[in-house]
Amino acid sequence: MTSEILAASAVDTPVGRFERHRAELAARRRRATLVYAMLFLAALAGSVYISNFFPDRLAAGAPKVGDYLYEILPVLSAEHLFADTKTEGSLAYWYFNLPKYAQLLLETVNMALFATILGTFGGFIMCFPASHNLAPNSWVYQGFRRVMEFCRAVPEVIFAILFVWAVGVGPLAGILAIAIHSSGALGKLFSEVNENVDHKPMDGIRASGGSWFGEIRYGVVPQVLPNFVSYALLRFEINIRASSIIGFVGAGGVGQELYYVINFNFYEEVSALVLMVVATVTCVDLLSARIRHRFIGREQLA
Repeated sequence: MTSEILAASAVDTPVGRFERHRAELAARRRRATLVYAMLFLAALAGSVYISNFFPDRLAAGAPKVGDYLYEILPVLSAEHLFADTKTEGSLAYWYFNLPKYAQLLLETVNMALFATILGTFGGFIMCFPASHNLAPNSWVYQGFRRVMEFCRAVPEVIFAILFVWAVGVGPLAGILAIAIHSSGALGKLFSEVNENVDHKPMDGIRASGGSWFGEIRYGVVPQVLPNFVSYALLRFEINIRASSIIGFVGAGGVGQELYYVINFNFYEEVSALVLMVVATVTCVDLLSARIRHRFIGREQLA
């Protein structure tokens, strides 16, 4: 069979022309793959060199990571595990500052929640004109795309430093910083969902004389709302982590306390705070999963 195809490709017939064209495309693809692979390897080698990502350096630093993790672990004693806050080796001694930590953690969660609400609203407003299939024209599309790129390209901590300088130390600076970044990130995710919608409802609304806003409100939003909710809940989990980080620059929440205990080498307090943040994110993940299932339904797998 192969010999017949080769023989056919040697003559000027439709089959021969097709086989020659297919062979040219395959050769072109192989050359392009080789070029891209070489460019990738060159970029990877350059990145390794610039970042000093060398095995000997990693091997030398790994024990130090272990030493620090050992330092921040609490010294708990089975004999005094449930003793009071003045007894070393007890859980109460480890979390002697629990009321303060709980208040700061609640502040962090509130920051993340409020910032997520603002960011979701901003992303919702920008995502429709930033969708290629929904934008009124290319100028509007490109304009909103660039705005969203700016919002998510600038790290939250940079926005936080700016707002701390503008409005002072506290949660407000953190809320504004995370909200701006969230609006850019969610706007991109929302717009990608919009670009996969079914256009039949929109065509029907347009045919009956509906406006662009009517098409969005009644033709698009009902299709995309479950995915929007899912992405917003995911962003809420991310923003709890972000709220903890930007506290390092004075934007409020548990991050400020974490920055303090790290700087002063209060090792056991570092682990206590980190464990509380991890537990909070886990609880939020479980809660958001329930909410997502109510909106999109739990898939039943046989």
